[in-house]
Amino acid sequence: MSTIRVAWGTGTGPTEMSSYDAALADANLHNYNLVAVSSVIPAGATVEAVGTAPDLGPAGERLTVVQARATGVGPGRVSAALGWSTSEADPTTDGGSDDENGPGLFYEAADETDPEDVAERVRTGLAAGRELREWEFTDERIETADVRAESGTFATAVVVAVYGESEPIC
Repeated sequence: MSTIRVAWGTGTGPTEMSSYDAALADANLHNYNLVAVSSVIPAGATVEAVGTAPDLGPAGERLTVVQARATGVGPGRVSAALGWSTSEADPTTDGGSDDENGPGLFYEAADETDPEDVAERVRTGLAAGRELREWEFTDERIETADVRAESGTFATAVVVAVYGESEPIC
């Protein structure tokens, strides 16, 4: 069974990229190459909200992620939200057991708005995604990050779901 960790952070800086790097540092994900996937949680995976990611391997390696990211220049505010919903495992299929999670979904939203607005957009997206599937969903959780940017500085908010540990790129 694999673990998907949800971490979040915020940062500011003199450029868009420096504020993004600072937000990733706040989440302890700044030393990895992030490779985005769409949003399906594999059956058997456990999702844990950790806030700050633990050490996930050597610097420069690849992490598979689903990411909500908002960057803006001040004065202003940016918010990011990532939500997930998982289903029960189907014990009638190969590998399904009563103590295993079924598949699930991540949905993300990010914008120059308040965290309640992006969280509501995630709730709406998760509801729509559940309607497309015949799974029996059992839960829903949403994490948000938001930050204000002073005039002339950039700010970034991120919420990142990290699949497993890092892997070598080459």
